[in-house]
Amino acid sequence: MPKKRAGSAKHAEPSVTLSLRGANRLQARHPWVYRSDITEANDIPPGSVVRVHDPRGKFLGTALYSSSSQIAIRMISHGSVNDLPGLIAERIRAAIAYRKELVANTDAYRIVFSEADFLPGLIVDRYNDVVSLQILTQAMDAVPVREAIVRTLREELHPAGIVERVEARIRELEQLPALPSGLLWGEKSSSEFRMNGIGFHYDGREGQKTGAFLDQRENYAAAAQYAHGEALDAFCYQGRFALHMAEKCSSVTGVDSSRPALEMAEKNATLNGRELEWMEANAFDLLREYAAAGRHYDTVVLDPPAFAKTKRDLEKALRGYKELNLRAMKMLRPGGILVTCSCSFHVSAADFLKVVADAAQDAHKSLRVLENRGAAKDHPMLLNVPETSYLQCLILNVSD
Repeated sequence: MPKKRAGSAKHAEPSVTLSLRGANRLQARHPWVYRSDITEANDIPPGSVVRVHDPRGKFLGTALYSSSSQIAIRMISHGSVNDLPGLIAERIRAAIAYRKELVANTDAYRIVFSEADFLPGLIVDRYNDVVSLQILTQAMDAVPVREAIVRTLREELHPAGIVERVEARIRELEQLPALPSGLLWGEKSSSEFRMNGIGFHYDGREGQKTGAFLDQRENYAAAAQYAHGEALDAFCYQGRFALHMAEKCSSVTGVDSSRPALEMAEKNATLNGRELEWMEANAFDLLREYAAAGRHYDTVVLDPPAFAKTKRDLEKALRGYKELNLRAMKMLRPGGILVTCSCSFHVSAADFLKVVADAAQDAHKSLRVLENRGAAKDHPMLLNVPETSYLQCLILNVSD
């Protein structure tokens, strides 16, 4: 456990001293330090802004402190910070400006991506005239910071509404009071948005995460370039891959285990004047059944939820990815297209390539890589923070 510094701690400016390992981590520009690498700390209230020092007392910068998370330190600056709400507002404006240079052909995109935008613990997405946010840490939950976030988003984006999406489990882990998801500001929590020329409904009160998987936006368009014939979209959620492929394919079937997701998928299809088939089923079971029955498709999309949420899940996750890809390859006609994805950070790019290659070997198939993709540009990856690189998307040509 960290030792408390002697003296009048309650009057001292909050500060922590790190082990050499923790200091080296920060100097390598990774923003996280784990609780086990804090060697000294004064009495620090939850969510405080703290000054960080190495074992010799050298000042390393300023961090946001969590009293409950194993990630006790999240760096916010390598200098001093005297006005956290002001800094948060400045960083949000910078994130918005960054997207203006990168994002095209959509009015729905990620505005703030936590550490990748130097705003640890904050996620903000835009869906046309509705903004959706998640607050994930004690420091970002402080009232002055919350007020700065909402005020800056209002001033810069002029939305009709700002919705907060609450991850109850994360608030519990951060020892924050329970909150419902709902409208923070304005009058509007639902909207319609366009992505790659296709319309979608958005309801800020429903769905997963902040409401849609915007990190796949560029991958949806890429998959549509190669899709043809009869297509199957497994784990289709609200039908984004399926609708992108509809113009190129003779038929598209979307499969998901969530009835509400499929109901939204049907609404999205109606919005675009498309008729697609939607099936409520467990994709694992359905692929196994279809492969055994000799059902064939020209295009198959696999976009499952994260299989490895912790390192302990890795081996099981790899088995799951292999089985899915094996079944899909057996169902593809020669020259077919497989779009296969992983959003599990603990499954590295190398792991994912290997498991897909192993599945091809067992299926007696040859694969040509058409595209090896990651998350959309509005979900930037920090080169020194591997946790910001989590999404893999392979587009493959499958031959016998």
